Amino acid sequence: MKTKISGIELRRIAMPLVAPFRTSFGVETSRDVLLVRVVTSDGEGWAECAAMSEPRYCSEYVDGAVDVLCNFLIPALPKDGVDPHTVGRVLEPFTGHRMAKSALETAVLDALLRGAGESFGSHLGAARDRVPCGVSVGIMDSVPELLDAVAGYLDEGYVRIKLKIEPGWDVEPVRAVRERFGDDLLLQVDANAAYTLVDARQLAELDNFGLLLIEQPLANDDLVQHAALAKLLRTPICLDESIESATDAAAAISLGACSIINIKPARVGGYLEARRIHDLARAHGISVWCGGMLETGIGRAANVALAALPGFTLPGDTSGSRRYFATDITEPFVLTDGHLQVPTGPGLGVEPLPDVLNEVTTSTEWISL
Repeated sequence: MKTKISGIELRRIAMPLVAPFRTSFGVETSRDVLLVRVVTSDGEGWAECAAMSEPRYCSEYVDGAVDVLCNFLIPALPKDGVDPHTVGRVLEPFTGHRMAKSALETAVLDALLRGAGESFGSHLGAARDRVPCGVSVGIMDSVPELLDAVAGYLDEGYVRIKLKIEPGWDVEPVRAVRERFGDDLLLQVDANAAYTLVDARQLAELDNFGLLLIEQPLANDDLVQHAALAKLLRTPICLDESIESATDAAAAISLGACSIINIKPARVGGYLEARRIHDLARAHGISVWCGGMLETGIGRAANVALAALPGFTLPGDTSGSRRYFATDITEPFVLTDGHLQVPTGPGLGVEPLPDVLNEVTTSTEWISL
């Protein structure tokens, strides 16, 4: 299944968040989103680059993604036709830039699937028509503010709560949420690599609260110390930033550095690599779930489809559109009984709304092939 690309549009859009989102590495109040539109002889495909404005979550950032796409990745595409697997192979010589690679590969895959009349979920191997949804709650100014936010999300129907933590904002907020909402609440925490092994005793205090997992407590590049920490905690360790490929996942599993993996497709270079990690983890009895990067409806559609694969046994961060945006660029994803429906239309199954898209667009660039 190949298609010939006539050109690619890189579109920047500005998406204000409904509320500031604070993590251990910074505060976001808006998203500078890069959209990739691949135009082929048979139609077009869309994708979203998950890179943030600044290189804080990882080394990638939006301006860098635009630069590497324009100067290296797009020019490397074969002129006589391409398929998603070809995209991965031809981009492999370029080190890193997985989020940019993911956007390009996903847009090509969307174009091909739209032309074939096949949905993203069907192509990836989705086993469900809807997925349970959790929500990620940022670091707040006070515990009462946090409790109010959690109560609101539970009222909306979210089935799992994830609390962002950092040194000085960990045990007390977790204790408050557990005491307020009870032991039945599915609760987990995410440190975004904010701790070191010196903090093991502090992290061990979280064992008292029956958490599903503690996500990425230590540095991204330190699987060995994660393995050491795992022996000191009862709470399962989940890796996020540390896993950039199926090779990384295999190493983490072999070392005992984690018992759960958060698969973010953009972080690992695309949905095909994400599926490889899913298959590897499932074969080794490792639970996986789908993380989020504050995506618009374009990225969310693909994530929801991925989260419907059989190995995704924990609720992901695939929140409804209104969690982040007052107006999404696609028809909004709406939570129903704590779940989101998996799109069934061709490709991603969603389209940008032209009027909304034009309103939030800050720049476009067309690259002919």
